[in-house]
Amino acid sequence: MAIVNSLINWYFKNRLQTLEDSVSNAVAVQKRTLVELIERAKFTEYGKKYGFSSIRDYKDFAGNVPVSSYEDLHPYIERMMKGEQYILWPTEIKWFAKSSGTTNDKSKFIPVSAETIETCHFEGGRDVISVYLKHNPQSNLFSGKGLLIGGSQNINPLNEYSHYGDLSALMIKHLPIWVHLFKTPNSSIALMADWEQKSTKIAEFTVNENVTSISGVPTWTLVLFEKLLKMTGKSNMLEVWPNMELYIHGGVGFNPYREQFKRYFPSDKVKYLETYNASEGFFGIQTDLSQNDMTLMVNYGIFFEFIPMDEFGNSDAKVLPLWDVEIGVNYAVVISTNSGLWRYQLGDTIRFTSTNPFKFYITGRTRLFINAFGEELMIDNADRAMEHACKQTNAILKDYTAAPIYLDDPDNAGHQWLIEFEKEPEDISMFTVALDNRLKELNSDYEAKRHKDVALKMPKVLILPSNSFHKWLEKKNKLGGQNKVPRLWNDRVIVDEMLSMIYGNQ
Repeated sequence: MAIVNSLINWYFKNRLQTLEDSVSNAVAVQKRTLVELIERAKFTEYGKKYGFSSIRDYKDFAGNVPVSSYEDLHPYIERMMKGEQYILWPTEIKWFAKSSGTTNDKSKFIPVSAETIETCHFEGGRDVISVYLKHNPQSNLFSGKGLLIGGSQNINPLNEYSHYGDLSALMIKHLPIWVHLFKTPNSSIALMADWEQKSTKIAEFTVNENVTSISGVPTWTLVLFEKLLKMTGKSNMLEVWPNMELYIHGGVGFNPYREQFKRYFPSDKVKYLETYNASEGFFGIQTDLSQNDMTLMVNYGIFFEFIPMDEFGNSDAKVLPLWDVEIGVNYAVVISTNSGLWRYQLGDTIRFTSTNPFKFYITGRTRLFINAFGEELMIDNADRAMEHACKQTNAILKDYTAAPIYLDDPDNAGHQWLIEFEKEPEDISMFTVALDNRLKELNSDYEAKRHKDVALKMPKVLILPSNSFHKWLEKKNKLGGQNKVPRLWNDRVIVDEMLSMIYGNQ
């Protein structure tokens, strides 16, 4: 096994040159990617409709092909789910990633081609390990098992020859044979649909394993940790898995969870590496573990475009290729992929911190923000302010959501924050002030609206009972997998649902 570990480590370390070459030549790689995508798809139904055969460069592409939403592409995707092929992409589509979303019950079904699985998602996974080994050359990662916390999959009721499920389940289903030697639990447990039953089975299966790495959404990973500690009577997770060294996370901002993870893994030997991996593709990796921003992955068969958020939603909004973006501007992400998503509005927003190489932060969602009074509050602001307030008051956050307070009386206009703590603040008033002050520091629009309480009053913080968010997700049938609590929302639908569930009509 030692020889196998050495060969695997050698393989991943030698991948770095390819990754670094693509990052340093990002613009050329992106221009080549666009040409390749158009050439591959020019005889599909979509390619014929929008004249792919006549497209020679980005200017032609932007002039011929409209920016699209999921609703725009849904009629094509529905036909593909029924078994039609050569609609959006020229190879057979048999897999659809079910995007659970965060705000409503309607699911999206994202086509996933064999090319996307291999040259995007798996390529991203391989590069994550390569980056980690670069920073940790003495790693013993492959001396143990990698714990994969994923979702479930189902046969497509519209076509028995295709499947849909959480992206994580589709990836587990397609993992190379050799990877199964280094992962846990087995697929029969990993792909179970019932989260409560699955988390118990994972705990039972892995409690005696030598787990050295974990990949999963923080919320559900923490639930699993709690089960394991109760099962074993241990005080922290290093007593259960003493060789644990890497947690790979994504899907939600990690800062609010950082203190909880430190409690479970009270050692600097455990490293944390962020990825930007969605149902639609693998987009970014934290290539410098000393910095929290991520590097854009430009060579995975995805062509990127960006809409400045101050123009988003306008019919004449500018759409920019990668080579025209600027540092510090908040952009909505638009992608064209090797699964046939053409100029597709991803729904995420990012802000570039560098253009050589192209590095960025995820700032939120195009719909997950609060701008009820012109404050333009994004998730990135909220996460960082929440982290600060917790540190100031010795609190440990579990989860939160926030929404505007819409009242006829403008004197009461503001934001309501529903927060569940692992450890409550020593002083909730001090916590609220710290949260408010940090938001002012991070967001000039929020600061302006809060100035002398002219447009916004002090935030109203409500501490929720334990497991409130878990119960809400369970009620929405969204336990486990990639499901997560929506941080911010510009109306009160979610907040009022939770308040009604917890307190009834009081």
